[in-house]
Amino acid sequence: MTTKSQAKNQAWLAAHPEIKSLRIAASDLNGLPRGKRIPASQASKAFGGDLRMPLSTLNVDIWGEDIEESPLLFDSGDADGSVIPTERGLVPMTWFATPSALLPLWMFNDRGQPFSGDPRHALKAVLDRFAEQGLTPVVATELEFHLLDGKASEPTPPISPLTGQTVTSRDVLSINGLDAFDEFFTDLYDACEAMGLPADAAISESGLGQFEINLLHTDDAMKAADDTWLFKLAVRGVARKHGFAASFMAKPYADEAGNGMHTHFSVLDESGANIFDDGTAQGSDRLRHAVGGCLKAMRASTLVFAPHFNSYRRMAPNSHAPTAVSWGYENRTAAVRIPGGNPKSRRIEHRVSGGDANPYLMLAVVLGAALVGMDDAIEPPAPVSGNTYDADLPRLPMKWSDAVDLFEGDPMIARIFHENLIRNYVMCKRQEITGFINQPRLFEFTTYMETV
Repeated sequence: MTTKSQAKNQAWLAAHPEIKSLRIAASDLNGLPRGKRIPASQASKAFGGDLRMPLSTLNVDIWGEDIEESPLLFDSGDADGSVIPTERGLVPMTWFATPSALLPLWMFNDRGQPFSGDPRHALKAVLDRFAEQGLTPVVATELEFHLLDGKASEPTPPISPLTGQTVTSRDVLSINGLDAFDEFFTDLYDACEAMGLPADAAISESGLGQFEINLLHTDDAMKAADDTWLFKLAVRGVARKHGFAASFMAKPYADEAGNGMHTHFSVLDESGANIFDDGTAQGSDRLRHAVGGCLKAMRASTLVFAPHFNSYRRMAPNSHAPTAVSWGYENRTAAVRIPGGNPKSRRIEHRVSGGDANPYLMLAVVLGAALVGMDDAIEPPAPVSGNTYDADLPRLPMKWSDAVDLFEGDPMIARIFHENLIRNYVMCKRQEITGFINQPRLFEFTTYMETV
């Protein structure tokens, strides 16, 4: 933690005397914020990196339970690590009645080394490999979510503030569908501006009470992940302020559209040129090799893109969620799409991830696989035209347990993630699989509705 960062946070807090408490939190493996609430008067401890939490905190299951047999627990005495503020600094949480702010953290061990079980460090390791080659990813995310009736105990569409009636129409790309929730969206955009989140266009999606907001691209992929993580917190907080629940779970309704988290990325060289652009619609060899890496890692990466029991309900044929290892030009049925347009903006759209994924792990595995593909000059199969759901293609795992097994033993995954993160993530997911045995459908909804 630098003196400059400490001074920045102190100055920010001094400029906001109305804030009496802080939330300090890091992302766990599931993308949930884990941390503490402290009085603003004690903030100097957090700013200086003097606060500590057990290393195991970031490696609990979706219900916040310790992972049985985890080496982070009794074998090591459940040791503490240091939680250090990230370079993001304090961000206001405008949806609380009492003004508050969040201080994002990441975790280090007592030797000052990054904790390998921290998802943010997993992405940092991938970005360091790009930097070693003089390369910079440019990244944007697109997030879908549902607004739900905040008082219902099962998936229920929200009550329209405009009509006072439960939403019953699927208003895809409808301005009326957006305008019905004008106060929510106005408040959400205000929150995003206060937090420094680059929220762009909002659209009404194809599900009941479903919307999508894009975050603008940035040449700081870590910021893109931070923005995505913070955006999900903001959406849920602002929704509750307005009497709704907001959910990024992959499939809130069995028979409605699911929520995705698509990511677009290109890569710049040291001169600032896009290495995917060769002046043609096809793109460069390095674009093709990046696609090859993403496809080679895709089946084993599914656990990151679909990390939960509910995730596999989204991955169904003809559902706008990819089910096959595939790529194509301007093909939204493919898992990897190459958008058209100006060659200078040539990029890859990775479409597999659900809205319930951890953005740090998702970007780490997408960018890590692309880098391996470029390093190894991996050639992809021919691009697919037409409906990939009907094509004879390798399929993504459709069972959670199969995805865990593939992730655990894949050599590409071992080149992207630290062995400790792989082990901890697998143990976490196997414990969650056990936790869902013989549980009713409603247990799935209450587990995921406002957590992932």
